[in-house]
Amino acid sequence: MFCNLINGEWRKAARASRNLNPSDLDDVIGDYAAASADDMRDAVAAARAALPGWRRSTPQQRADILDAAGNEILARRLELATLLAREEGKTLAEATGEVVRAGQIFKYQAGEALRSHGELLDSVRADVEVLISREPVGVVGLITPWNFPVAIPAWKCAPALAHGNTVVLKPAELVPASAWALADILHRAGLPPGVFNLVMGSGRVLGPAMLDAGIDALSFTGSQATGRQLASACAERGIKLQLEMGGKNPLLIADDAELEQAVECTINGAFYATGQRCTASSRVIVCPAIYPRFMARLQQRSAALRVGHALAPDSQIGPVASAEQLAANLAHIAQARQDGAQLLCGGEILERPQRGHYLAPALFADCRADMAISREEVFGPVLAVLRADDFDHALALANDTPFGLAAGICTGSLALATRFRREAEAGMVMVNLPTAGVDYHVPFGGRKASSSGAREQGRYAAEFYTTVKTSYIGL
Repeated sequence: MFCNLINGEWRKAARASRNLNPSDLDDVIGDYAAASADDMRDAVAAARAALPGWRRSTPQQRADILDAAGNEILARRLELATLLAREEGKTLAEATGEVVRAGQIFKYQAGEALRSHGELLDSVRADVEVLISREPVGVVGLITPWNFPVAIPAWKCAPALAHGNTVVLKPAELVPASAWALADILHRAGLPPGVFNLVMGSGRVLGPAMLDAGIDALSFTGSQATGRQLASACAERGIKLQLEMGGKNPLLIADDAELEQAVECTINGAFYATGQRCTASSRVIVCPAIYPRFMARLQQRSAALRVGHALAPDSQIGPVASAEQLAANLAHIAQARQDGAQLLCGGEILERPQRGHYLAPALFADCRADMAISREEVFGPVLAVLRADDFDHALALANDTPFGLAAGICTGSLALATRFRREAEAGMVMVNLPTAGVDYHVPFGGRKASSSGAREQGRYAAEFYTTVKTSYIGL
């Protein structure tokens, strides 16, 4: 059994969860400890006890530990990527990219530990100075999703630790192996006991226990429904909260778009990583003049995509991550057909040599803005295409969503790109690029129902993981 890490010790649990490969359901990755509410309370208590010492640690001490973790992640990239591909189902190439990103995040945040900024200002009063400093927010709970099982824990853990906080990480129950490997690396990198704790198991059990145990801040990435529940619970307890809750991201194809570029952006954003990205292009909005050519080419490319075992070298798309997610995808496909959307290709379960959750990417045309397929996050290889009357209509359709994470446009016009960049109601805008795919050193986050609280990643992460103190000094 792979154990939880609590107060610097690997702790067994009474129960375990079996981790299976979605590419091959006969491949058992391992049995991972399913923690109890008492385990979570012990982890938070350990983080609380370790906080005074860790917040007094020097920036160099924190930087050295984070840099060592980043170096090990990068050195073991193929091993860790193979593990990630086995447990989550994204292709080995995609998994390798995620692992490399995680290593880079740790190395970047190691630098941020040394770049903590303060300000010394003159007061409006004579003989008074004003010192503005940042301090760690305290014990931070992290609840992470299954679709990026190493990158998202990395981009939450690294800045939290860099700024002197102690951490309790609760990864998604579906993908414990990558989080366990990350915890093992951090443990051996030299973190003092209790500074970083890994608690695996059911969110329904461990989430409430984490809040009740007395954390100071919570960073959550997951569903909108769970996010709303956490927002209410954190407000009652005075817990600082950061939420990332997905999107229904539009990609607008202007009439002057370069055809092959637009199709490739669509294929990448909608179907790669099996569509299981919160920044995926789940809606493509196409202007009228390019619509016939674009749809013909998109259907051709979509039907030719190779779906297979995540570790197979010729696979372009891996399996859906779980039986539950596959069932949800099929339900969305059935609802779209019932609502009158035209299924151009895909949408069926695929048989492969190994038992797995294989789904042919589904391409829907003739979608209306009021259809569920155009409004609800599917989180799978399912794409809704809407035809716009003109650019103004396309822009209005792009913004017609309660979400606001990412938005993209394909166009050869600087004027149209500029207008879209300014008027798109999203936290991140892509021009002639897929909506999915972001850098680790710049802010990540959205608007409206997609996000709440400070941005993640880069130097902007300090806004959440620190609190500002203003000190007045009489001279």
